[in-house]
Amino acid sequence: MKNGDLISIYPIFCNKKQYLDLLLLADEQESMVDRYLERGEMFVLTDGNEVKAACVVTEEGNGIYEIKSIAVYPQFQRQGYGRKLIFFLLEHYKARCHTMFVGTGDSHITISFYKNCGFVYSHRIPNFFTDNYDHPIFEEGKQLKDMIYLKISKLG
Repeated sequence: MKNGDLISIYPIFCNKKQYLDLLLLADEQESMVDRYLERGEMFVLTDGNEVKAACVVTEEGNGIYEIKSIAVYPQFQRQGYGRKLIFFLLEHYKARCHTMFVGTGDSHITISFYKNCGFVYSHRIPNFFTDNYDHPIFEEGKQLKDMIYLKISKLG
């Protein structure tokens, strides 16, 4: 993060689809993004007025929230933007959230990222990707089948 002091994270209330290209990096089927985009709260991270990352968080009831999508443009990955966004979310939701979930494919890199941010394994949904997407999804050269859920509890 070269311009670290110029980082800003702010909510997006309307025209969320203007960031669809970024969201599709995390969830590559638009119809799946459409399921949560409008009901979720969206945040964008900029550095030096340039968009670097975005995320969508949904309220699932009873103090439970879920990060449905978090994405950093490929040329800005591994520079701390995703981590900064995760920590912003944990702080932002801590007063009203006791458990934050995130679901992802069975990808070592992605799961390691979330674990390094403090998430722990929660559960898995077998065949989520094969049952809900209209095409096979591959990450790290392997077809994704199950959705792996991780969580952080007791935020506040």
